[in-house]
Amino acid sequence: MEEFALVFRQPSGSGLPTPEQNKEMRSKWDNWIGDIAAQGKYIGAKRLAYTGKVLKASGVITDGPFVEIKEQLGGFISVRAENIDEATTLAHGCPIFLLGGNVEIRQEIPSNS
Repeated sequence: MEEFALVFRQPSGSGLPTPEQNKEMRSKWDNWIGDIAAQGKYIGAKRLAYTGKVLKASGVITDGPFVEIKEQLGGFISVRAENIDEATTLAHGCPIFLLGGNVEIRQEIPSNS
C-alpha cells in the first residue's frame, strides 16, 4: 500500500461562505473523509492558511502563496491506496468540486527514499 496526498485547490476570490454554508460544507467534508476512513485508507489532514509568502531562488520574496495562479491551495489529506488510480477514485465526491475547485493526486515519497 502506498501513500498519496489529495491536494485541494479552489478558485481565488471565490469569497467567504456564510455561516450556514460553512456548516453545510463542513458536514460534506466530514462525511467524505469519514467514508475514506471507514475503508481504512485515511491517514490525516492539514488545512493551510490562505495567505503566505513565496521565496524564489533569486532571493525575491512575494506575497502568495501562489500569486501567479488563479487558484488557492486550501489543504490536503493523506490516504493509503494500492496505486494512483485507487487514490484518484478516493478523490471522487470531494466537496471542493462544489466550489469549482479540483483535487490534485500526488504520491508521497517516503522520507527514507
